Amino acid sequence: MEPVKIGVIGGSGLYQMDGLTGIEEISVTTPFGDPSDKIVVGTLAGQRVAFLPRHGRGHRFNPTEVPYRANIYALKSLGVKYIISVSACGSLREDFAPGHIVIPDQIVDRTRNRDLTFYGGGVVSHIGFAEPFSPELSQILYDAVSGVEERPVHMGGSFVVIEGPRFSSKAESNIFRQWGCDIIGMTAVPEAQLAREAEIAYATMAHVTDYDVWHESEEPVTVEMVVRTLLGNVDTAKKAIRAIVPKLADEPEMAAHSAMKDAIMTSRDVIPDSAKKKFDLLIGKYL
Repeated sequence: MEPVKIGVIGGSGLYQMDGLTGIEEISVTTPFGDPSDKIVVGTLAGQRVAFLPRHGRGHRFNPTEVPYRANIYALKSLGVKYIISVSACGSLREDFAPGHIVIPDQIVDRTRNRDLTFYGGGVVSHIGFAEPFSPELSQILYDAVSGVEERPVHMGGSFVVIEGPRFSSKAESNIFRQWGCDIIGMTAVPEAQLAREAEIAYATMAHVTDYDVWHESEEPVTVEMVVRTLLGNVDTAKKAIRAIVPKLADEPEMAAHSAMKDAIMTSRDVIPDSAKKKFDLLIGKYL
């Protein structure tokens, strides 16, 4: 099969877009289990693009249950070098209003119950994560969204990721504001760091659905609020994806594509053959 260089992780409605041809559904099995759903692959602007619904079609997995490792590994196995994540977020700032879009550049991890790495079992690695999102891909994404959307688009912001599935208490929300966090969500961890371990450039298009619960003059966040905003923003996401695909046609090299080069701590001569086999897709070139 022709390698698929661009992956999109988000809602299942994203791949129902004009101009997407040659559509096929691919089932992938990984050493980390099955991904959230079948991966939909189609051709857009001359490029093969893979779409994966993060929570499964029908939203079957809560944020803790999402098989993040299987999702990233499955996309890597198809040849993906760039991932655009489309997600909902709450705002922790007055000027990041509901309906706005944020391209974050930092992460604060407040999750507790997730598999945060591919490695272990004989391979120890320490990735650099000073820039959690690919700066190069984030800039391309920002330019694409800004070019197709009249609503405010913000470049940069600290994304605090909570375990969920519940929303924050008012005390938690106010603490995150005191920390200097800008938006809040539930899925960027471990997605971003697993993409880094897989040497895939990763950027997020975060759609602000609400003011979280800190904002006294606004209604507390509800599922209905989140769904309404996301459905309203689907066309924006589709337009941005269509705009970004041609910009990645020449496969620009980004820092994330060599993230594991100096990250493996374990002496090569003590890595078990079973581990070499398991991680061959990810780091075989370094072993």
